[in-house]
Amino acid sequence: MSKKVFIKTFGCQMNEYDSNRILDNIKKINYVKTNDQYDADCFILNTCHIRDKAKEKVYHEVGRVKKIYENKKKPIMIVAGCVAQAENDEMFKREPYIDIVIGPQSYHKINNVISNYRINEKFEETEIDTIDKFENFDKIKNSSNNVSSFLTIQEGCDKFCHFCVVPFTRGPEYSRPVHKILAEAEQLIKNGVKEITLLGQNVNAYSFKNNNKEFRLSNLINELEKYSELKRIRYTTSHPIDMTDDLIDCYKTSKKLMPFVHLPIQSGSNKVLKLMNRKHTVEEYINIYEKLMKINPDIKFSSDFIISYPGEEDRDFEQTINLVKKIKFINSFSFIFSPRPGTKAGEMTSIDKDLSKLKLLKIQKLLFSYQLNTNKSFNGKKIKVLVENKMDNQTKLFGRNKYINSVIMDGDEKNIGKEVDVYIEKFNQNTLFGKIIGTRTEAA
Repeated sequence: MSKKVFIKTFGCQMNEYDSNRILDNIKKINYVKTNDQYDADCFILNTCHIRDKAKEKVYHEVGRVKKIYENKKKPIMIVAGCVAQAENDEMFKREPYIDIVIGPQSYHKINNVISNYRINEKFEETEIDTIDKFENFDKIKNSSNNVSSFLTIQEGCDKFCHFCVVPFTRGPEYSRPVHKILAEAEQLIKNGVKEITLLGQNVNAYSFKNNNKEFRLSNLINELEKYSELKRIRYTTSHPIDMTDDLIDCYKTSKKLMPFVHLPIQSGSNKVLKLMNRKHTVEEYINIYEKLMKINPDIKFSSDFIISYPGEEDRDFEQTINLVKKIKFINSFSFIFSPRPGTKAGEMTSIDKDLSKLKLLKIQKLLFSYQLNTNKSFNGKKIKVLVENKMDNQTKLFGRNKYINSVIMDGDEKNIGKEVDVYIEKFNQNTLFGKIIGTRTEAA
């Protein structure tokens, strides 16, 4: 008889991809996914360690699970992901309810760990072994059949930004063999996937060498372009120093690469960028922006911003504000600096919390205004939308436009998986609302 596993995913798209691959993997030991968190034999939290609050959220979640199963048979409690990698056996000391801790580069061992688990024993697997991980997953069919799916092509980071834990939780940069990526992409397309988002901690640092030939992200995009059933290509997350001309040229040659660039800069001040060890300047970032806009003026940008990084002064913050005004990012993430243990910035003196909150409010007000104005520009117009699914407990459909804006629309379920014309009738800061128009849709 099959056992049930419930998995809850925190953080980035790569964690979502990993969670799906974990579920594909543990089918081999007779576990099936359940959406009922109150009835699971195994409960997995796939965690994120980017900010301290994310870590605390994990312990809060374990406490919540403990209450759910207070009068039931205890499930195997697994904490996976980047918090597991960073905290490892310390997690057992803080929360004895946890049974297994497994890092993101040890997921290929999860079947063995679960199968060998004994009540009241503790297992910790945090060895960084990226190659073995992917070699194992390459043997397992990716069962994702969502209209839009993720595909990891690169993991790890060699940049060592002073605020970031990724090099310590995900290990050094590793690029998967190009033929393995294309084989997985073909499987996804067979499953009915119409949009693929290529993933990596530094996705545009992708570099695989074979027979003295280097394959880069641009080559992968060009290869995916050839699959007629695939309608859209995206990638995330990028680093400015890896935004090479061959990749920029893809926005001129590719018909399927969406004209939306998520390119984190973190600060608009060269002084702060140097403190962060970002290895690029504001001027270099603007040069990338201008190259892309010259190719296609319709390209839109989003970014990430860290506010009140140690050493940031008022003039540095104002330079960030000026950069936002210049580029008019349509959808960005902004956070107050959160020190991470083990990083260089974690040892630095933080800026006053009240001042930091005021700065955050100021930049978010500006960022949100551009986000709202972008959505307003679609109101009363017809736009192309890839319909992804029917919304839970509703009759409406959900999809996204080329700029990854969320669109909720009236329409028939037969349009799921199709790129359709949608007339936008309403909008707010986060979402567009409309209806599918016309009798002919472009079959995806």
